Amino acid sequence: MTHPLRIGTRGSPLALAQAHETRGRLIAAHPHLAEPGAIEIVVLKTTGDRIQDRTLAEAGGKGLFTKELEEALFDGRADLAVHSMKDVPTWLPEGLEISTLLPREDPRDAFFSREGKRLDDLPAGSVIGTAGLRRQAQILERRPDLTVVPFRGNVQTRLAKLDAGEVDATLLALAGLRRLGLTERITQVFEPEEMLPAVAQGAIGIEIRTDDAATRALLAPLHCAETASRVAAERALLAVLDGSCRTPIAAMATLSGDRLSLRAKVLSHDGRQVFHAEREGPIADAALLGAEAGSEIKSVLPPNFFQA
Repeated sequence: MTHPLRIGTRGSPLALAQAHETRGRLIAAHPHLAEPGAIEIVVLKTTGDRIQDRTLAEAGGKGLFTKELEEALFDGRADLAVHSMKDVPTWLPEGLEISTLLPREDPRDAFFSREGKRLDDLPAGSVIGTAGLRRQAQILERRPDLTVVPFRGNVQTRLAKLDAGEVDATLLALAGLRRLGLTERITQVFEPEEMLPAVAQGAIGIEIRTDDAATRALLAPLHCAETASRVAAERALLAVLDGSCRTPIAAMATLSGDRLSLRAKVLSHDGRQVFHAEREGPIADAALLGAEAGSEIKSVLPPNFFQA
């Protein structure tokens, strides 16, 4: 390449940690990239980072965290963009693709409370802060006696708001906390049976221009096939359900040998209506299994379910 390899990223501490992880893996695969100036990290502020006074659903959805990074890919300011896959819209702009998925971190959710309590131990009426409808719906499914309020900001901001007493408890992705070294304050880690994760939570995806063969070749050694299969199943489910930040959808795929198992769940915003689906089959059929699970749930949803 005649210029530095440019990694586009958001500027939050977690996004930067993920960009630096990508840089480190690139250098491990291609030692010449360790030379000064061989890789440049390009920090961009996305619409999602600017909007902090309302939920993503109210602001417009997942694309708020990817739009500016994708514009940088198109105009050549970045050669690759590093994303948390749970923030990536179901459909990408023509000419761009997720070429690479890094090994997935633990996809579970972590819980924090000011008094060190677990979710089930919180007094009735306690206030939980969360940014996503998926967590809100599953909290209310389990504890309808609690109050859930919108809670935006990066990991450090949310923990600071918790410490300041704005809420009694909050939830964050365990994967991000591990990447930031902030796991010591966790009160509880939810098992999937207690709270099913977001689609692709814990997975880092790398987006490139479809016609950029040079960057594709550099990234090829970083790709994790197991993560790709799991994410393919979960995102296929999302595609069938036309999922967005306005839809409380949860899913998790796991692998055992050459078999993939998928659990999926769709809830009403208040957690009172819950629809489940499960699939199991060959890893090679990952996307088909996800689509089948999505179709099963979609077939039983009441009319205008997500607009209710």
